Amino acid sequence: MVVQKSKRSRSRRGAGRAHFFLVPKGWTVCKETGEPCPPHRVSDSGWYKGKKIFKTKEEKKAAKV
Repeated sequence: MVVQKSKRSRSRRGAGRAHFFLVPKGWTVCKETGEPCPPHRVSDSGWYKGKKIFKTKEEKKAAKV
């Protein structure tokens, strides 16, 4: 069984974890509406890669009336 030579101090432990953190993902801008949205996701208005994927609630109500 492996046995450590000496205890790893708090400062050395912390120094090893200095670069171990989460980086926030960048946001893209929808080409059609100009609103910010996460990358590789459908925007709130229903657009993805220049195509209309689904209708919003407002659009469904307008089409129904």
